[in-house]
Amino acid sequence: MMLKPSIDTLLDKVPSKYSLCILQAKRAHELEAGAKPTQTFTSVKPTLQALEEIESGNVVIHPNPEAKRAAVRAHIEAQRLEKEEEERKIKEQIAKEKEEGEKI
Repeated sequence: MMLKPSIDTLLDKVPSKYSLCILQAKRAHELEAGAKPTQTFTSVKPTLQALEEIESGNVVIHPNPEAKRAAVRAHIEAQRLEKEEEERKIKEQIAKEKEEGEKI
């Protein structure tokens, strides 16, 4: 059985087999978790879909992994703060409605 895309074309996109394996695994997990695909696929399995994306150049290794990690952490923190703010507003609304109900 021949692997499509071939390992030779994939290694032109990434520096090593190890990097290819890690990139493929991470992207396959993202696809399984519901990440938006960057193209239409001929493969059904997420691992092969990830290889197709790598071959087409749609998925690449981030040039500065520390910056990417910091950006992901900042995004998660922003989402957490947004959720806390939304919960605070809901609690204020409930307290306001309860206060208005006691006045009547």
